[in-house]
Amino acid sequence: MKQYKLQDIRNVGLVGHGGSGKTSVAEAILFLSGVNDRLGKVGDASSVMDYDQDELQRGHSVNASVAFYEWDKKKINLIDTPGDSNFIADTPASLRVVDGAVIVISAVDGIQFYTEKVWSWATEQSIPKIIFINKLDHEQADIPSVLESIKRKFKVNPLCVHVPVGTGENFSGVVDVLTNKSHVYQNNGSGKNTVGAIPEAMTDDVKLNFAELTELVAEVDDELTEHYLENGELSEIEFDTGLKKGLKEGLLLPVFLGSAAQNMGIDLLMNAIVEYLPPPDQRAPVKGKNAKDGSEVSCEADPEAPLSALVFKTVADPYAGKLTLFRVFSGSLKGDSSVYNATQDTPERVGQLFLMQGKKQVSVSEVSAGDIGTVAKLKVTTTSDSLSTENNPVQYEAISFPKPVLTKALVPKTRADEEKISNALKRILEEDPTLKVERKAESHELLVSGMGQVHLDVSLERLKRRFAVEVDVKTPMVPYRETIRGSTKVQGRYKKQTGGRGQFGDTWIEISPLKKGGGFVFEDNIVGGSIPKTYIPAVEKGIQEAMAEGVIAHYPIVDVKIRLYDGSYHDVDSSEMAFKIAGSMGFKKGMPDCRPVLLEPVMIMDIVVPSEFVGDIMGDLNSKRGKIMGIDADVDNQNIRAQVPMAEVLNYSADINSMTSGRGVFSMEFDHYDDVPEHLKAKIIENAQRQRDELSKEKS
Repeated sequence: MKQYKLQDIRNVGLVGHGGSGKTSVAEAILFLSGVNDRLGKVGDASSVMDYDQDELQRGHSVNASVAFYEWDKKKINLIDTPGDSNFIADTPASLRVVDGAVIVISAVDGIQFYTEKVWSWATEQSIPKIIFINKLDHEQADIPSVLESIKRKFKVNPLCVHVPVGTGENFSGVVDVLTNKSHVYQNNGSGKNTVGAIPEAMTDDVKLNFAELTELVAEVDDELTEHYLENGELSEIEFDTGLKKGLKEGLLLPVFLGSAAQNMGIDLLMNAIVEYLPPPDQRAPVKGKNAKDGSEVSCEADPEAPLSALVFKTVADPYAGKLTLFRVFSGSLKGDSSVYNATQDTPERVGQLFLMQGKKQVSVSEVSAGDIGTVAKLKVTTTSDSLSTENNPVQYEAISFPKPVLTKALVPKTRADEEKISNALKRILEEDPTLKVERKAESHELLVSGMGQVHLDVSLERLKRRFAVEVDVKTPMVPYRETIRGSTKVQGRYKKQTGGRGQFGDTWIEISPLKKGGGFVFEDNIVGGSIPKTYIPAVEKGIQEAMAEGVIAHYPIVDVKIRLYDGSYHDVDSSEMAFKIAGSMGFKKGMPDCRPVLLEPVMIMDIVVPSEFVGDIMGDLNSKRGKIMGIDADVDNQNIRAQVPMAEVLNYSADINSMTSGRGVFSMEFDHYDDVPEHLKAKIIENAQRQRDELSKEKS
């Protein structure tokens, strides 16, 4: 494998909203660079980047995929990222390891929600960006509208260096305004084009476009602005100077046009990637910390420096086993060596190293600073871990992943499925950090949470296909709670004689409510030794165990204070067990006198929808007993923040998709517990009893 200098490497992410054509752009690039001998199509076996069975079935990207190619004697590592809300997790992870981003925007659909999201993520990490407006061959392509949206939403001047030759079905190429050359493509997907003079009919449009570009370039510098106002133009040197400054400072955003499906304009985008996006050594050093003492560490892209790398993705390959994808920020990682996992404080044995070419693996002897590589069968290393040397243990900040929004309960279909499911889920979790699994002791449910219904469907399909585990899916039980609004004093007395040594414990407790979120407080107010100190922890334990089941619907009791203030004991018959039972008996006896109430979990939700759907969303939230906390208006979208009872939004992923035709997105997390309205109590109590009966049957 050829070795490349740092200045000859580019690490580039293709990002944008789902359906904008990112994978089609990647396939055209790999075809033109000779990686693939044909133009790969999304959803078909010819695709290099969409090779997973789930992607072939669904016709869109589910995972981020990596490939490399050579162009203009440069090596470009290309990461094609998903843009669907169900699979967006790979995108922020990929942005942690690239040095530049190509934001792909559909000329038909314009800037959509995740276009803005990935722009924000890339901007937060100071990643240089260029834009490719795709689908110019579509009859509804609207370039001026997209350019205006870029300027308005991203607060940056789009420097569109292309003028389209023809529109819709007649689109055949572009004129490069900076070189004054036209590129007219063959209509066969080959990407071959004829470079020539500007068509006479387009001369005025090109001149107008260049004048607009000149004005934008002049605005990046006061001296250039003054010179432009005086002379009405910039010299070639002044234009180049202003252009470079504007690009470097992020004041200008290069925009390119084309059609990935027709392989038009892709070669010019490939030139732009080399010209406008930086090599690793032109990015600022990456900050980490010393895993031993916590001091800050700055890692420059230097192959001779100590090793530091970040794992950004894990793949469960059916043949090679677990594949770990990483970016080397400094130093070099050699095959058949040892590496130190600074995150988990453990050494790992490194075997063969690879470069990924879609699903194919190309063996290499080492991966140096600035490059992206893969290693198979690491034992403990997972996504977000940092690899380094033990003498210089560099740990990078963990990747921040979006939080799951939909939870379901899994029920294995057979005893064999039940035995295999834990290990199978563990393997799937290794490659999908947004999938969460937990077993609820309270309800005995196995819960799986994901980014949406499609995400969970794909995960369960993988469970069946890869590990032969089948499950039934149910709506999870709502974790209701009980608390009290009043106080009481009560005696808990346990006395038992069995002929030999008896059991005796006597307690007096005061039960009172705590503020919301107060949890449990136990106060020992025993004076004069009426209960020996050795028995008091047993009283507390007995009460805590009794709190696991309330008196309304048998849900756990929260926000209660217990004051143990009196009692008595027997020198022979008293024991820890006796006082544990006495405490429990007193608590259960006193609870009905404390005005018990039923509580329900309330979620805080952030919902982003196009403006035309706001009325429907708010009406639906009101019908779900939601409280609107505020609305932040954007030009096209509205961000609605609301508090809604969990019981009402267990299937909100399907609800919002139905109301917005898939154009709305949301996130939610637990906020607090609140009283259940009186008119709903009877149904909740009835359901709770039925669930208890079902659990009893399963146990028996």
